[in-house]
Amino acid sequence: MGTPHNSAAMGDIAKTVLLPGDPLRAKFIAEHFLEAPKQFNAVRNMFGYTGTYKGKEVSVMGTGMGCASIGIYSYELIHFFGVENLIRIGSCGATQENVRLGDIIMAAGASTDSNYAHQYNLPGSFSAVASYPLLRRAVETAEKYGYPYQVGNVLSSDVFYNETEEWKIWAKMGILAVEMESFALYCNAARAGVNALGIFTVSDSLISHEEMSAKEREQGFTNMMTVALEASLEL
Repeated sequence: MGTPHNSAAMGDIAKTVLLPGDPLRAKFIAEHFLEAPKQFNAVRNMFGYTGTYKGKEVSVMGTGMGCASIGIYSYELIHFFGVENLIRIGSCGATQENVRLGDIIMAAGASTDSNYAHQYNLPGSFSAVASYPLLRRAVETAEKYGYPYQVGNVLSSDVFYNETEEWKIWAKMGILAVEMESFALYCNAARAGVNALGIFTVSDSLISHEEMSAKEREQGFTNMMTVALEASLEL
């Protein structure tokens, strides 16, 4: 069975999948957060694993960078492997002064400069939003543990090294942070009628040019993982 990008068989992947961009991060999550993880994919070194968290089956798989890459992997997970809940986890760059390093950003919506939604031939602009049940559970978890968090709109940009500072224009519309994948994930999920949410740790600020230290990144990542995994328990 499998696909050109995923060698798993039906049943190898849980209904809930965490999606970091870095496949080595997926490996780290499987080894440090999941019990009895088993690898189901290594095609193109895009590692995927399934294990349990507090008795519940959960999978984790890398997606690569950008809307095009996560678009492929999330589509296959949904349509070929029956995944119903997809939680993107990663880092982001703050675009607002009140967004601090280490904050957890939960993307209620994702704006974009990508043309990903062109494929749907919509007669207007699509608002890509998270699944509210997932978002609510993530917020409740952050509240429970006292983690600093913000909920709002993020920018899923196709450009990492930008010739201009377009983020400043997006910031005027209340965009909290910049990342690169959530818009495509939200589109795929909406079209298929499944659940999706993007959760991020603020690792740097485009305003102050501050960056988290290695130790701060580790702690922020752990907090984000706790939010994602605890939210998945109720699914």
